[in-house]
Amino acid sequence: MQLQHQKHLFDIPEDVIYLNIASQSPAFKAVYEAGLEGLKQKSHPHTIKTSDYFEPVTELKKLFAKLIEVNDYNRIVTIPSLSYGMATVTNNIKLKPTDEILVIEEQFPSNIYSWQKLAKTYDAKIVTVKTQNESGSKSQQLNKNILNAINKNTAVVAMGNIHWSNGNLFDLKTIREVSKQYNALLIIDGSQSIGALPFSVKDIQPDALICAGYKWLFGPYGCAYAYYGEYFDNGTPIEQNWSNRLHSENFSSLTNYESQYKPLANRYAVGESGSFIYIKMQIAALKQVLDWTPKAIQAYCKNITSNAVKKLKAMGCAIENDNDRVHHLFGIKLPDQIDIEALKKALLSENIFISFRGNYIRISCHLYNTPEDFIPLINCLSSHIDNAKYG
Repeated sequence: MQLQHQKHLFDIPEDVIYLNIASQSPAFKAVYEAGLEGLKQKSHPHTIKTSDYFEPVTELKKLFAKLIEVNDYNRIVTIPSLSYGMATVTNNIKLKPTDEILVIEEQFPSNIYSWQKLAKTYDAKIVTVKTQNESGSKSQQLNKNILNAINKNTAVVAMGNIHWSNGNLFDLKTIREVSKQYNALLIIDGSQSIGALPFSVKDIQPDALICAGYKWLFGPYGCAYAYYGEYFDNGTPIEQNWSNRLHSENFSSLTNYESQYKPLANRYAVGESGSFIYIKMQIAALKQVLDWTPKAIQAYCKNITSNAVKKLKAMGCAIENDNDRVHHLFGIKLPDQIDIEALKKALLSENIFISFRGNYIRISCHLYNTPEDFIPLINCLSSHIDNAKYG
């Protein structure tokens, strides 16, 4: 059954058009209430049981495992950020000077800096894959260039499921097949896709998937998730906290210091991962996302944006072909002559919230949006494009 809009679950003011969830999601009411419950628990610490540090975290990991099709929830760990997860990955990779780390042009910085540090540590090389061709589908060209760049020296392919700034799709299944031929690791940043686009670890088989939790997964700012495959089973975490060690549930024997970590990804848990407030909010959020389903969310976003995309293209804006991008997030290249600063002021004055990337704008929508939200945006863009053309 096709989803209808879910405005009633959110608290977005009627006069606000929010098309920027790719930067920060609004909390729907169930997440807000869950946060209040966490605050109440913190207000009465005498009610906190030992199990409260662990059982909700297990529930959350099971929910995320279900979302990305992972059989064993012990391969999931909650972390504070994408950069934390990437630092954990690079902390457990050793390279040779001839090795190459393959990244994509204009990749998000939290998926670059750790790789730059790793390359410098081992005198290895960062290879940045560029489009090199503006004609036709930019997404298709970039995928071809990625596949052509993978070779016997490639040790790691680090990229997103989609491009974070324009929504262009990457052919991860083929990239995984080719990377395996050269024994290269595939590390995925799923921050702009997980929750809004179907994803299966069983299908793609990445070595690690790291995902911010405050965007399409509706968690609070400061939460993220990670999946770690077999390569990382016996790795070293970047911090040594008490809760990721065996038998840490037994508070009476914590000073019987344990040398063994909990199995699989549990060793990579951040300290204080059992946050009473955050975990409750994240559980409420993931339950709702699973109920909606990423497939249905993607279909809804396609439905509400299709007419707007046609009108924008007719106005002279460049947007990637439908089959080569996602529909919850997409980039729009504006005509070169347009006054970007004037456009920003005009949109803000009309309470229209989007992201700017140079001469591109990024639209990101969800179930609280409707086709009507795009009418003021199109009218505003049309006016500024006409001004650019005719003065």
